[in-house]
Amino acid sequence: MADIDIRISGRAGRITLTRPNALNALTYDMCMAIDTALRNWREDDAVDLVIFDALGEKAFCAGGDIADLYAAGLKQDYQFGRTFWQDEYRLNALIFEYPKPVVSFLQGFTMGGGVGIGCHGSHRIVGESSKIALPECSIGLVPDVGSTLMLALAPGRLGEYLGTTGHRMGPGDALTAGFADHYIPLEQWPGLIQMLEASGNASLLAQHAAEPPTSTLKDQQQRIDALFGGEGLGDILNTLRRSDDDIAAAALTLMTRNAPISMACTVEMLHRLRSPTLTLRKALELEYRFTFRAMEHGDFIEGIRAQIIDKDRNPRWQFADLNVPAVTVSKMLQPLGKDTLTFEEN
Repeated sequence: MADIDIRISGRAGRITLTRPNALNALTYDMCMAIDTALRNWREDDAVDLVIFDALGEKAFCAGGDIADLYAAGLKQDYQFGRTFWQDEYRLNALIFEYPKPVVSFLQGFTMGGGVGIGCHGSHRIVGESSKIALPECSIGLVPDVGSTLMLALAPGRLGEYLGTTGHRMGPGDALTAGFADHYIPLEQWPGLIQMLEASGNASLLAQHAAEPPTSTLKDQQQRIDALFGGEGLGDILNTLRRSDDDIAAAALTLMTRNAPISMACTVEMLHRLRSPTLTLRKALELEYRFTFRAMEHGDFIEGIRAQIIDKDRNPRWQFADLNVPAVTVSKMLQPLGKDTLTFEEN
């Protein structure tokens, strides 16, 4: 497949995204190819670990390729998107639960669907150029591909902040929020990959980890916790509006561009997920309740039109006054019954 290079090299299963001109955006066929490879390698004694990387300097993977989703949605073909998300989420769970080390090298942008394949493995490597973000609320979705697990587990209220603003995390921030494991300068990556291929030993990575750059999130966390501690989106917005500091002003600027339904559901999802029984599968099942309905009842089609198709950056959101009724949030997140996301036993 022209978009992805899957092979075995030495002791490693190698998965390289090869769409640098499209920022390595993930298509449905790419997802299915990765799924097949991982299932084949799981029982293969010749493969000790799996390595994800990507061509180009700009991005590991800037998200899912949503052009096909938009085209199907315009025709009111909602099943295409539901199948895409269902199979993508199952792949996310496969990576998270994989019995062998999964190493990902996350240069440049890692966003949306890129987080789903790059940030659920056992060894997540960032470098100087790494920028990890969850901008789904800007296109009428919610942070998905299992990212709500990491957002719910992030320190304090960083999850609400990252999920509703789409803040771009540099390498230090990614480590602070739990989206990465090691900071290793980019110039060392090619040599490290060769060592991993030769040895099959992922523990080598920790020996090469360096001191990461300063984390803005760590410095601002106490303030973010105070600003984003409200029970719902409305509470958070009220706190931000009453605050006169730069953090609140910047957050409000970002949030007023995003879909209100998406932000309200993001806050509710994180509150529901925070419990001792949190699992990735629970996070994915809750995310799928929203994405299942996103085209028909949410703002996904309008968000894609404004951001990607017409590029007028002027979406006509539902509840543009940011007052999202609780009943709307409940409807978007209610159980799906026979359509509930299920998983094959991995």
